Amino acid sequence: MNKKTAVITGASQGLGKALALAFAKEGYALGICARGEERLKDARREVEQLGAEVAAVQADVTDSKDVERFISIVEDRFGRIDVLINNASTFGPGPTLLADYPAEEFRDVIETNIMNPFLVTKRVLPGMLTRGDGSIINVSSEVGKYGVAEWGAYSVSKFGVEGLSAIWADELEGTGVRINTVDPGEMDTVMHDIALPDCDYELAQPEDVTGVFLHLAASDDNGERYEAQTFDVKGASV
Repeated sequence: MNKKTAVITGASQGLGKALALAFAKEGYALGICARGEERLKDARREVEQLGAEVAAVQADVTDSKDVERFISIVEDRFGRIDVLINNASTFGPGPTLLADYPAEEFRDVIETNIMNPFLVTKRVLPGMLTRGDGSIINVSSEVGKYGVAEWGAYSVSKFGVEGLSAIWADELEGTGVRINTVDPGEMDTVMHDIALPDCDYELAQPEDVTGVFLHLAASDDNGERYEAQTFDVKGASV
C-alpha cells in the first residue's frame, strides 16, 4: 500500500508493455489493461518476474463500464493511483486517403483514441485531486502536430488528444495534478507496420523512449509536450 502505483492502458505490447516493464524496474506497483487476453497475461508475467505487484485486467477502455471495473480493481488492490499513462490506441485500416476512408472505421478510430483517455482520466482524477497530487501522461504523435497524408483518422485523433491534454492541463493548474503529452516518435511496433508497411529505415525500440515518462511521473511539469527521442533522461531536451 506504500508503493506508488502506475496505471498503463494498452500495456500488452509495444510501448505500453515497455512502459510497464520500465515502471516495474523503478519499484512501482502496476495496473495494466488491454483488450487481448493472452498478450496481457504474457505482459503480466514479465512484470511479475521483475518483482512488481500487478493488477492485469482485460478491458476495453472505450467502454465506461470496463473503465470503472478496471480502475476500481486497481484502487481496491493498491489504494491509490499516482501515475496514469493513456497509451491505448488503434491505427485503423492502414495508409488511406481521407477521401477513401470508410466512415465506420473513421468513427471507430476517433472514438477509440479520444474517448479512452477522456474516460480513464475522468475516472482517475477524483482520487488524485483529493490527494492534491498525480501525473497523467497522454501518448500523442508527430502526426498529432503536423498533418500527414494517408495517416487519416489516427492523425486526426492525435490532434484531438493534444487538445484534450491542453485543456485539462489548464483546468488542473494549481491543483497538484499534472497532465502532459509525449510524442514517442517512430518505433518498431505493430502499429508502425500498419502505418508504414514498406518502411526501410531503422526504428527506435519502445524500451528506448521510456525515460521521459519516468521523468514526468515525478516532475512538476504541467501542460508540456515532449518528444521522447530527443529527451535527455536527466530532464532536458537535446
